[in-house]
Amino acid sequence: MMSNGSFLLPSLARSSPLLSFFVKIPLPLIYRQSRSHFRSFDCYSTCLSFERLLVDNISLDRFSLGKSSRFCTLASSRETSAPVPNSMSSRATKKARRESPEGLLKHKFDMCSKHGDVAEALRLYDEARSNGVQLNLNHYNVLLYLCSSSGSGSSGELSGEMVSPDLVLKRGFEIFQQMVIDKVAPNEATITSAARLAAAAEDPERAFELVKQMKIFGIPPKLRSYGPALFGFCKKGEAERAYEVDAHMTESGVVPEETELSALLKLSSDTKKGDKVYEMLHRLRTTIRQVSESTAEFIEAWFESEEAAKVGKVDWDVNKVKEGVRSGGGGWHGQGWLGTGSWRALRTQIKEEGVCQSCNEKLVCIDIDPRETENFATSLTSLACGREVKEDFLRFQEWLQRHGPFDAVIDAANVGLIKQHTFSFFQLKSVVHQLRQISPSKKLPLIILHTSRVNGGPAQDPRNKKLIEMWKKVGALYATPAGSNDDWYWLYAAVSCNCLLVTNDEMRDHLFQLLGTSFFPRWKEKHQVRLSVSSKGPQLHMPPPYSIVIQESEDGRWHVPTVTGDDLETPRQWLCATRARNTD
Repeated sequence: MMSNGSFLLPSLARSSPLLSFFVKIPLPLIYRQSRSHFRSFDCYSTCLSFERLLVDNISLDRFSLGKSSRFCTLASSRETSAPVPNSMSSRATKKARRESPEGLLKHKFDMCSKHGDVAEALRLYDEARSNGVQLNLNHYNVLLYLCSSSGSGSSGELSGEMVSPDLVLKRGFEIFQQMVIDKVAPNEATITSAARLAAAAEDPERAFELVKQMKIFGIPPKLRSYGPALFGFCKKGEAERAYEVDAHMTESGVVPEETELSALLKLSSDTKKGDKVYEMLHRLRTTIRQVSESTAEFIEAWFESEEAAKVGKVDWDVNKVKEGVRSGGGGWHGQGWLGTGSWRALRTQIKEEGVCQSCNEKLVCIDIDPRETENFATSLTSLACGREVKEDFLRFQEWLQRHGPFDAVIDAANVGLIKQHTFSFFQLKSVVHQLRQISPSKKLPLIILHTSRVNGGPAQDPRNKKLIEMWKKVGALYATPAGSNDDWYWLYAAVSCNCLLVTNDEMRDHLFQLLGTSFFPRWKEKHQVRLSVSSKGPQLHMPPPYSIVIQESEDGRWHVPTVTGDDLETPRQWLCATRARNTD
């Protein structure tokens, strides 16, 4: 048994380097520029206590991420807390909790977090400790978040000392040490903040070690957990270590987004790793599709570099490339850089028929496997039934089977309000008429509209009433029930009928994020019809005859779409990259 309250640890904890980070991190380096001096603290025993805390909680199945954020995890703190009488009502209990010293401190910390006031948060922390207020996980997480997010500079004073980034970093380490001493079990947010502190100390290695320990101790890491290590290695130009972080993310089932992939692409370009640049471009193609301006600039810089001119095959198997394109559904082959020599990278636009204005390459429309659509409809049903009243949604599915299929589905709430102050049935009627004219079956489209709009407001106008009754009679209108989210209904109808969907909804909110980034963006691109409204009325904009996604042609050309422009009001900007010999 160790002194000072430390524990004799099992072999797992003894061998684990989780919090040796706090022992080994070169803290004096942080203060070299400011030449500040601070009291070094003994982390060894508290690090061991922290690891024992993790081991104990996990081995006894008491470690709950959900509960950790709501309760103080110390048995000793529970013993000192005043019991709440059973006779107190739930409202009175909540009020007592809010008005307790811990509750008031939480509120003040939350205000500091809202305003980014790290100086006030540190003052409140010092005051609370001097007054014997017991801090819980929420308190510590807010403090650590503020300390780890204040590297760009801070204002204010604390005990007569200016709150500089150096001081904030020092206090962050001290606060984490105190959390260990208090035996407050961490969660993902805690260790992510600790990793950010490590990154601020320019030690991405320790930040990565912390993330690896999260997985060992059963704390699922998130994308943000990897950021400090990944971006830290990228900043230092340590490509192999950054790739290790990337591999660990994949192993943990964490999917990188554009920010992470863009950083890896730039690092690969800077370190002249052409094969990795190629890999990152294809990962952007599958994950992001259209890139931001900053990512486009990184890609453009790569194609203009001397290294890009050196990579590539002089001769390649044409049949293998064609087979790669066919098996991939079109638009890419994945066989590596083709051709040699310098590149010409230009910003350009794509003509309506899908031809690049710069190189005259015709872009392709990438196929969607019918089985993917079927599987997507099934998963959509599962998600909808879990969030809507199940009986209501099943009733809609039965109605759709009786009255469908349809050639088009209209998100009527969206269509009726485009550039309108109040819902316009006249605008909706015009869109319905246009869709019927282009329908192969000349059938009316399916109109999805919430029951409140079917029965109230402008719907009470006699002309609109007559129109609504006609649509109901022919089975072209479905009124979604009160309390429902009609997004589930029109999306499911369009997917299950494999037809056009008329809406200007960008489909980016939480509901659509649940659908993932693999299939849904591809389906939306091929099925969404958008509208523009002018004095002549609404005009339909059909899906483009090509896929708005990074494309790699059979002769090695690249076309990269950006988010600049929407092809509705302004043309989308593309980056066209071709070998110089292809443009002769």
